[in-house]
Amino acid sequence: MKHLKKCTCLLLVLASLLALSGCHGSRGLNAFQIPEEFDTSREYEITFWAKNDTNKTQSNIYEKAIRDFEAIYPNIHVNLRLYTNYGKIYNDVITNISTNTTPNVCITYPDHIATYLTGPNSVVPLDELMTDARYGLGGSEVRFDAPTQEEIIPQFLNECAIGGHYYAVPYMRSTEACYINKTYVEALGYTLPEQLTWDFIWEVSEAAAKKGPDGNYLLNGQPVMIPFIYKSTDNMMIQLLRQYGAGYSNDQGEIQIFNDTTKQILETVASHVETGAFSTFKISSYPANFMNAGQCVFAIDSTAGATWMGTYAPLSDISEDKLVKFETEVRPIPQVDPEHPQMISQGPSVCVFNKSDPQEVMASWLFVQYLLTNDVQIAYSQTEGYVPVTSKAHSDAQYQDYLSRSGEDNEFYYDVKLKATQMLLDNMDNTFVAPVFNGSASLRDAAGQLIENTAKSVRRSEQVDDAYFDTLFEDITSLYRLDQIGNQDAFSSAEETDLGKLPTTSVILLSSLAVAWVCIVTYAVFQRLRRKKA
Repeated sequence: MKHLKKCTCLLLVLASLLALSGCHGSRGLNAFQIPEEFDTSREYEITFWAKNDTNKTQSNIYEKAIRDFEAIYPNIHVNLRLYTNYGKIYNDVITNISTNTTPNVCITYPDHIATYLTGPNSVVPLDELMTDARYGLGGSEVRFDAPTQEEIIPQFLNECAIGGHYYAVPYMRSTEACYINKTYVEALGYTLPEQLTWDFIWEVSEAAAKKGPDGNYLLNGQPVMIPFIYKSTDNMMIQLLRQYGAGYSNDQGEIQIFNDTTKQILETVASHVETGAFSTFKISSYPANFMNAGQCVFAIDSTAGATWMGTYAPLSDISEDKLVKFETEVRPIPQVDPEHPQMISQGPSVCVFNKSDPQEVMASWLFVQYLLTNDVQIAYSQTEGYVPVTSKAHSDAQYQDYLSRSGEDNEFYYDVKLKATQMLLDNMDNTFVAPVFNGSASLRDAAGQLIENTAKSVRRSEQVDDAYFDTLFEDITSLYRLDQIGNQDAFSSAEETDLGKLPTTSVILLSSLAVAWVCIVTYAVFQRLRRKKA
C-alpha cells in the first residue's frame, strides 16, 4: 500500500508540474492593442530576420536602412540576422514560437505566416496599425515619408491577407520569367513569339534535343544539352493547373490537386523527360549555368534571378572559358491560352511578431514602415529583377530613370534584369496568388514533388502509367500529410484557441491527471474492501 500511495503522490506532483509548464507554453500572448502614445523616452532593441544569398549589395541595403532608421529613431536599435534561404527562417520561427522567442520583424512568405498563426496571437494583425491616423502608414507621428495604404499596390497587399486580416505588408515582388537563348531558337528555324505557349516550348525543346552521329547535340555541338529547365516545379504545377482551370486548392484548405489534369500534366512531363528535352533544377542544377554555357534554350526562373542569366550576366556562376555568346530574350512563362495569360505573383513580405510589451511592437512596426520608403524600395529593386511594392516608388523620378536606361552597362543597368522587371510591371494585372492556409506550404511542396518524382522515375526507366500515378498520389498525400489538411478553418487559432487541437503539454497534463484519479479511486475502493473484510 505504501507503494501505491507513493505512486499516486508522484503522479499528482508530475501533473502539477506539467500544469505549470503546460500553461506557460500554451497560454500565448495577449492580443496586441495599439498604445495611445509611442513612448520615445525608452530604449528598444528589436531583431530583424532577413534572407540574403551571396548578394552583398542586398545586405548592404539592409544595413544602410537600419543605420538611417536609427538616425531617425535613436532610441530604437535593430539587430540584423541574415539567413541563406526562407526555409531556414521558417524553421527557426516555428521552433521559437512555443517559447515566445520569435524575432520582432521577419521577412517571410504568406504560406509560412499561415503556419505561424497556429500560435495564438503570435503574429500581429496589421489592419488597425495600417489605418491608425498617428502611427499608421503615412501617419502624422511617423518621422519619415512612409507610403499610405493606398500607395501600396493593391494586388501585392492583398497577397498578405490571411483569413480576412492583413498579417504582413509586401516587401518586394517578382514573378517567373522564361529566359531564352534567342540565337538557338532562330538557329532551329523558329521565330520567337511575343507570347510563348506550352506547345511552342515543347516543340522547340524536342528539336533542340536531337543528336548527331558523333553523339553530340546538333544545336550546340556539345555532349551536354538540356533544352528546357524549370527552376521551381511547385510553381510550374500551380501555374499549369491555373491556366487549365483545374483544381489546386481553395482558401479553406480543401486539397484539389489530385485530378485528371494533374495526371495529364505529369504525362506530358514524363514524355519530354524521356527524350531528354526537359529537366528540373533539383535534378540537373541551376538553369542559368546551363544557359550561359550554351547548354539550354529555355530556362524558367524568378525575375529575381535575372542577374544570373545571359552571356554578360553580372552574377554568372561559371568560368569565362565556359561562356557562350548568345542573344538573351525574356518572356512571360508559357501559356495554355495566350489571350488570357496567367502567372504567379511571389516575393517576400514582412510580418511583425507579437510581444508582451506593446511599445516594443510599435517600435517594430515603425521599422517595417521604413522598409517601404522609396529609398529602401528602389535601392533593393535595383539589385535584381524585383519591383517595388508601392506606386509611390514606381512613379519616383529616380526609379523611372533607372528603367529607361536598360543596357547602358552589364552591371547596374543589365538589360536582362531590366527586361525581366519591365515584363512584371507590364503584367501585374495577369498575376495571381495560390490560396494561403495552415498547410498551404506543404501543398506547395507536394505540387513540385509530383513533377520531381515523375521525372526521376522516367530517368530510372520505371513504368509511368495510370497505376504509377495512383501510387504517386497516395505517396505524396502521405508524405506531406495532405489528408490532415482539408476542410478546416485554418485561422481559428488566430482569433481564438482551438480546443480541438490542444498543445502537447496540455494533452500530457490531462492524461496524467486521468491516470492519477484512476489510482486514487482504485486506492479508495481497495481500502474500503479491506475494512469490510476486517
